[in-house]
Amino acid sequence: MMRRREVITLLGGAAAWPFAARAQQPAVPVIGYMDTASASTTAHLVEAFRRGLSAAGYDEGRNVAIEYRWADGDYNKLPALAAELVRRQVAVFATMNTPTILAAKAATQTIPIVFGVGVDPIKFGLVASLNRPGGNLTGVTQLNIEMEAKRVQLLHELVPAATSIALLINPSSPAYSEAETEIAQSAARSLGVHLLVLNASTESSIEAAFGTLANERAGSLLVSGDSFLVSKRDQIVALAARHVVPTLYHRREFTAIGGLMSYGPSLSEVYYQVGDYTGRILKGAKPSDLPVQQSTKFELVINAKTAKALGIEVPISMQMLASEVIE
Repeated sequence: MMRRREVITLLGGAAAWPFAARAQQPAVPVIGYMDTASASTTAHLVEAFRRGLSAAGYDEGRNVAIEYRWADGDYNKLPALAAELVRRQVAVFATMNTPTILAAKAATQTIPIVFGVGVDPIKFGLVASLNRPGGNLTGVTQLNIEMEAKRVQLLHELVPAATSIALLINPSSPAYSEAETEIAQSAARSLGVHLLVLNASTESSIEAAFGTLANERAGSLLVSGDSFLVSKRDQIVALAARHVVPTLYHRREFTAIGGLMSYGPSLSEVYYQVGDYTGRILKGAKPSDLPVQQSTKFELVINAKTAKALGIEVPISMQMLASEVIE
């Protein structure tokens, strides 16, 4: 007959089995996701990232975890956020926007980094080449800065009488803003118009920039695709309406709330591709072997109601090129 002590021992061992089994199960990989913006600003884009990740076989909460880090427009936070994720020993970084990528790159030379970037990744030292990146970085280039010349051209076609075009940038991100300004300056010179550069990195400096624009009598405005400025789109669109200045933006989010026109890559496509590449690396692919992808989908969006309020007649040729006309 089994003694009472033996029964208790067996029962205790049986009760421990599930816990022991769980302890032996491998932990799910963790993605370190970084963005210069806020969670609320980019919620629809994060969803596109998750769809791309799912296409590669990974679903958040099932077989992968994501540690999100948001700079909320304060780029000074980025080095600490990147270092925190390195200490967390994430399996891969998913980084959006130039300042975020540079912070992650400075924090690690070993953890794979997938980027979505609007600058030339070769020129900025992110990869050795597009086909064979080398190192621990790869991702998607939006060719956003390279499109700056086209934006200047579109503004000139829309307001041909304007002899001066203003460019609103955030100087807190020099790697992005300096390259953007250089291309816009070159495009403006080729069209025979003056480019007025306006700096803004706070709400009050945005207000001051529009005051300078009015004093200098710039005929139109181009707003940078910088994440801080995107986060202040309500303020910027309202100021553009108050000053009655035709304004072109990088992203549809501005046009949807009353901005005149936007021209840029489909960011949903970019975030999806970053998610897909992140999943491939989790499966074992090396970033050095994954060629940098380039955006193939671009969107020209025109707000017809705003054009009418400004007394602007959008050329038929431009309307025909538009992906969307908001009535």
